This record gives sequence, structure tokens and C-alpha cells, in this order.
Amino acid sequence: MTSAKLKQKITPRELFSYIISVLLSAVFLYFAFVGVDAYRLFEIISGASLWWIFVFAILTLAGHYLRAVRWKVILSSIKKDAEVNHLFGSLLLGYGVNNVVPRLGEISRAVSVGQLENISRSSIFGTIVVERVIDIIFFGIAVILSAFLYGGNLYAEFPWLRLTMFIGSAIIAFVILILVLSIRHKEKFYSVILFLTRKFSKTFAEKIASIFEKLTFGFASLTGWKNYLVTIFYSGLIMFTYGLNSYVGFLIFDMHNAANINLASGWVVMSISSIGVMIPTPGGIGSYHTITKSALISLFAFKPDVSIAYATLTHAISYIIHSVSALVYFFYFRKKYSALRQTSLFALEEKIN
Repeated sequence: MTSAKLKQKITPRELFSYIISVLLSAVFLYFAFVGVDAYRLFEIISGASLWWIFVFAILTLAGHYLRAVRWKVILSSIKKDAEVNHLFGSLLLGYGVNNVVPRLGEISRAVSVGQLENISRSSIFGTIVVERVIDIIFFGIAVILSAFLYGGNLYAEFPWLRLTMFIGSAIIAFVILILVLSIRHKEKFYSVILFLTRKFSKTFAEKIASIFEKLTFGFASLTGWKNYLVTIFYSGLIMFTYGLNSYVGFLIFDMHNAANINLASGWVVMSISSIGVMIPTPGGIGSYHTITKSALISLFAFKPDVSIAYATLTHAISYIIHSVSALVYFFYFRKKYSALRQTSLFALEEKIN
């Protein structure tokens, strides 16, 4: 791809969004590391347990594999025999791309799976949107559950959390209402939305139409009570794996010997730190560090140097796994897609002859 073609694909709005995300990441990094003794940070990280780092890495991959299996369930009505390895690889490829450009990973996922499984990209985008809605709902539940698991007043320690939960719950309720209306009364609701949005802008109306099409198609793909229950089961299992991984982060630095540190503590840290991951910074850089450090200091009275060491190492492990895995799967998918294309061409030639 030439640089001219690349420039044509990058719009000023996309470039502006990327610059903002990088600046946002820099601001968060400043607040996370301001006043930190670099030598002390290195000393703490160098004393980390290699065994528990390995366990953390395995659990990270296990959580992603569960997400791939859940994705297969969501895709089942579109294509029953989709390979989990393709879904797992595209998921890791997406995370790797998000390490550089936030939210671009979803496009990479759709393109890679579309090519390997011969599924339309719009269909895949619909299922990815479904995943995002499910994730938001379950992360919201995780935060609410954290308020009961935490020994003190979680909302008093993080006053902004209650408002975030109210806004998040309102958005989730609105999205669910829109989905119900768009699925049950698709044609009527669709025409009303287009009629209202066209009054403001034709371009905006087209974008809204595209979003609703992906949403309705995605949720329509998840049919049957069995698929609903299996999806809920895997979503809960994914959240448990994430919470367990946060607890393993305590074991890496021998922080679990502190008072009131248990598996519930890992769940609380996971729930709070997930907000940092959702902020559109490249790979959660800065936002994850700041919020995780704040949670460890405010909720469990850990010292700032240990807290930032926890945030730095756990993020670095995930970041390296995603980046390396993305490169591996990129070349693997490229080779496999090339082989599939050659096979298709050979079959076409045989048919013609």
C-alpha cells in the first residue's frame, strides 16, 4: 500500500481523534507516575515472582479464549462451524491493533474473520457490537457487585463512580430499549428514526441507519434460549477469569499477605480498573495505570510505589501478549488466506476446464 493511498484512507477527523487519544494517554501517564522513584519502581518489579507472572499470562490468554468461544456461540446462526482458532487469533489481532490505534482493532477482527470464514463484514460487525453491549452490561454488574464485596463504602472512596454507574445504567437501558423496538418493530421503528434524523443531516441519518442495521443483525444472530444462556454463562466465566487474574497480580508482588486481601479484592480491582481500559487511549496506556493505582491506594491502603508497580507490570504483561500474538496471527492469517485463495482459484480453474 502506498503512502498516497494510506493518506486517502485517513480522514482529518480520524487523525484528530488519534491525536486526542495519545494526548489523553500522556496526561494519564503523568498523573500515574508523577513523584514516582524510578529506581524504587524497578527494584519492586525486579523482585516480582516469575511463576505468578507466568500464571497471569496464562489466565490472560484463557480469558481471551473464552471470549472466542462465546463469539462462536453468537456467530452460530450465521456460521455454525466457525473455527475457534480463527476467532481467537482475530481477537488477539484486534487487541494488538488497539495497542496502537484505539477501536481500530474491531475492524481488524471483522476483516480477518470475514476472509478466513467467508462471512460478510457487516454480519461480523453486528456480532462485535453485540459483544460490546454484553461486556458493558456485565462490567456494570461487576462494579455493582464490587460495592457489596468491598468492606467499606466504595462510592465514598470514588465519588465519581456512582454518577458513572447511573449514566452507564441509563445508556444500557436506552440501548436495550432501542434494540427491543428495532427487533420487534424493525420496519416502523427504522422509518421513524430515519425520518427524524434526516431533518438534521442526511449523512447523519445514513450513519444511524448503518448502526441500527448492525445492531439488529447482530442481536438477531443470537437466537434461541440455549444460546442466550450459554452466552450469559461464558460472560460470567470471563468476568470471573478477569477477577482471578487481578488477584494473581497481588500474588506477583506478594501483596496478598496484607490485611483483607482475597479473591474478592481482585474482583474489586478488576471492576474499577476496567474503566481505565474502556477509556479510548492506545492499549489503555495511562488510563489503566492511573485508575488501578488509585484503587489500590484508596481502597486497600497500599503504598504508591507498590501500587504503580502492580499497574505497570500487569499492564505490560497484557500489552506484550497482545502485541506479540497480533504479529504472530497476522502472518499466520496472511499465509492461510493466501493458501485459501489459491485453493479457490484452483477449484475454479478445474470447474471451468
